Amino acid sequence: MAPVKVFGPARSANVARVLVFLEEVGAEYELVNIDFKVKEHKSPEHLARNPFGQIPAFQDGDLLLFESRAISKYVLRKYKMDEVDLLREGNLKEAAMVDVWTEVDAHTYNPALSPVVYECIIKPMMYGIPTDDKVVAESLDKLKKVMEVYEARLSQHEYLAGDFVSFADLNHFPHTFYFMATPHAPLFDSYPHVKAWWERIMARPAIKKIGASMIPPKA
Repeated sequence: MAPVKVFGPARSANVARVLVFLEEVGAEYELVNIDFKVKEHKSPEHLARNPFGQIPAFQDGDLLLFESRAISKYVLRKYKMDEVDLLREGNLKEAAMVDVWTEVDAHTYNPALSPVVYECIIKPMMYGIPTDDKVVAESLDKLKKVMEVYEARLSQHEYLAGDFVSFADLNHFPHTFYFMATPHAPLFDSYPHVKAWWERIMARPAIKKIGASMIPPKA
């Protein structure tokens, strides 16, 4: 059986999300780089994979998918195994909590954290544009409020959906990984339960492997 294909650069946070779940289930895959400098993501070939011209795209035989969280769920369902039960779909209540915290990541946590990554790493390193300190300060204020909720939750449970690691936790990895390469990483020190949770995530072999390929630039 041919390996599945993931289209996009390894340093992309959304590509990294998919790769982490492929590694978690031990699936064979091929990573196909997409060159943004020559606008390969807007080429007819790539638009056939992802009509929005974004990354990642994913191919499994004649099946083409896009949107990193949807791809990741497909991977976990295709390669379902008892020892890697990150969706908890056999338990209605646990699966619901996984869904809740996956939504929190997508719509509350990530929108507060990712602008800091963009301003501190992507703008200066990729485009040579200075960091907008006002945007960073506003985003950090939002993030602190989110972190207070996370600290309360993680003071009661080892992981977000309960006392088990899940899809929700690992979804936080890519953008948080880059946030920890910014000057604002010490923010996590103010939230000891959040910091301990993050350290548990970073200790996973799949996370270590993909993190090493992301190579965050020095802020």
